[in-house]
Amino acid sequence: MKVLITDDDALIRDSLKILLDLEDDIEVVGTASTGQEAFEMCQKLSPDIVLMDIRMPVLDGVLGTKLIKEHFRSIKVLILTTFNDYEYIKEAIKNGAEGYILKNQSADSIIESIRTVYKGNAVFEKNVVDTLSSMLRDERNSIPEDFDLTEKEFNILKFVAEGLSNKEIAQKLYLSDGTVRNYVTSLLEKLGLRDRTQLAIFFLKNF
Repeated sequence: MKVLITDDDALIRDSLKILLDLEDDIEVVGTASTGQEAFEMCQKLSPDIVLMDIRMPVLDGVLGTKLIKEHFRSIKVLILTTFNDYEYIKEAIKNGAEGYILKNQSADSIIESIRTVYKGNAVFEKNVVDTLSSMLRDERNSIPEDFDLTEKEFNILKFVAEGLSNKEIAQKLYLSDGTVRNYVTSLLEKLGLRDRTQLAIFFLKNF
């Protein structure tokens, strides 16, 4: 797989390049220091994955992700940053990022996350999921008409995005575990999604 590294810190760019170049299945095709530069390099290099920092000059990682995903839908973006901030996370997901991980994890975890995203799966480490869950619980969301969801379906979707299990959702809505499981299955089919992670991402992107 071809990877483009984007970070305004030269030391981090170089360190990541050395680290990833050791892997047989990963080729670092370039490095960029801004979201704008990453977008321009995507035009020339056609990477499979862009490893994207958040806070950068000229064009940050959130807007860089939006620009890349608007023009190159097949290129996957994995956010790698020090900022576990709700607004950054939510906006990155809304703009199409396939994953959001933090820099304070092991090299092996970062490499595994890259491989997971390359295979078409989303990656959000536990600390990021916890931040999303706590903030979503404090938000009041209304049901948009675009997706033809009932109030119960919408509530279950929101609880899934908060990271609740079927049992926890059942307790909140006074339903059986089996009924919640059926609702989740129905939501996956109605929205054309594969799993609970994709349901959570769908909620964040659209609501």
